[in-house]
Amino acid sequence: MKKKKVPALCPCGSHLDYGDCCGRFHEGAAAPDALSLMKSRYSAFVKGRADYLLKTWHESTRPHELDLSEPVKWMGLEIVSSETAGDHATVSFVARGKINGRAFRQVEKSRFVRQNGQWFYVDGDVSQ
Repeated sequence: MKKKKVPALCPCGSHLDYGDCCGRFHEGAAAPDALSLMKSRYSAFVKGRADYLLKTWHESTRPHELDLSEPVKWMGLEIVSSETAGDHATVSFVARGKINGRAFRQVEKSRFVRQNGQWFYVDGDVSQ
């Protein structure tokens, strides 16, 4: 009996198929809100999609290049809060991962801005 291939769940934790969730944004669809952009950016880190991260980073704070070669194993994303006021938004989250077997948590309040109908990551305040 042939095993049915089960679609991979999205890394953002949505319980949806990657292609139906963050994958569609990685392939060119615009994220409808800052929360969706935040989740898709986390998934881009998991998938090593530096191209997407740079494309969705606001030009005022975007680095020229992004090196994702550090051996990070992302373990999960927890959204703490999300607030939108017009064309500005914040998303607070906790991302868990491991580097060389050592666990870490990244706690951040990220800022986003919408320009010409598209959301961009601006920057964030990282705490422990």
